Amino acid sequence: MNTIGTFPFGQPIKKVCQIDQSPKKIFVLGVYASAVHATWIDNNEKVLIRALAVDSEPEIFWRGANVKEIIEQIQMPEGAGKLIPAAKNLNGPSGKALDDCFLKPLGFEDRSEIWLCDLVPHSCQNKQQEAALEREYRTRMISLSLPEYDYSEVPLKLSNEVRQQEILDELHIASPSVIITLGDEPLKWFTYKLDSSTKSQLKDYGISEDTYGQLHDISIDGKRMKHLPLVHPRQAGRLGSHSNMWASCHERWMQYVAPSLLAEL
Repeated sequence: MNTIGTFPFGQPIKKVCQIDQSPKKIFVLGVYASAVHATWIDNNEKVLIRALAVDSEPEIFWRGANVKEIIEQIQMPEGAGKLIPAAKNLNGPSGKALDDCFLKPLGFEDRSEIWLCDLVPHSCQNKQQEAALEREYRTRMISLSLPEYDYSEVPLKLSNEVRQQEILDELHIASPSVIITLGDEPLKWFTYKLDSSTKSQLKDYGISEDTYGQLHDISIDGKRMKHLPLVHPRQAGRLGSHSNMWASCHERWMQYVAPSLLAEL
C-alpha cells in the first residue's frame, strides 16, 4: 500500500487496491475508499467525536471485520482518552451492501471472481469530518500532544489521465467480461471518458423495470465487453442520505433482473 497522508492520531492514509490480481469475470468500479471509523471519548467519558476516520480500510470494500483489533493498535497520547469502534453501520457498510445488494443477486456467493477498484483509491475527508476535527481535535493538539494530520478532501476531479491509465492497467490484468459501475461518478470520470458512446449519468440508462440494470456494450482501450451501470451502494443499501426512488429501483432489479442477467455470459 502507498502512503497518501496521515489520519488523526497518526495512522498513514494508504492506497487500497485489489489484492488478488488473477483474472476475474467481473470488474467493479466505485468512487473512493472509506476508512475505519472510531468514536473518540475523553478521560471523563465524554464523547468528543462519534465517527472519526482513524485508519485505512484493510481491504477494498471492507466489510467491517476486526474493527476493534484495528483500532486498538492506534497509540493514544497520555491524557487523550480512548478510541472505540464507531456504530456498526459506520464500518464497512458499502462492502456489506456490495455483497448483499449486488454480487449475491448476480449469483456470486463470494468475491473470488470479482476485481474491485475505486476512482480515488484512498479515504477522503468530508465536510462533517473536517468540522469535527477543527472543533475537537485541532483545539487539543498542543495540550494533548496530538499528532498533526494530513487528510485531503474529495478531489474536484475524481480521475485524471494518470489515474485513468492506472485503472486501465488493472482492467487489462483482470480481463473481465463485465464492468460494473457504481453510481454517476464512475460513468462521468471513467467509462464516458474512454468510450464517448456511453452515458455520463445513470438516469440516462433508464429507471424503469425494463431499462435499469441492463447490460450494454462498451469498448475500453480497444477491448469490447459488457457494461452494467448500477446505483452506488449508498442507494442500494439505503445508507445515510439516499434516494428512495433509486433504492426501490434497485430492489426491483435485485429480485427480478439480477438472478438471470449473467446467465449467458
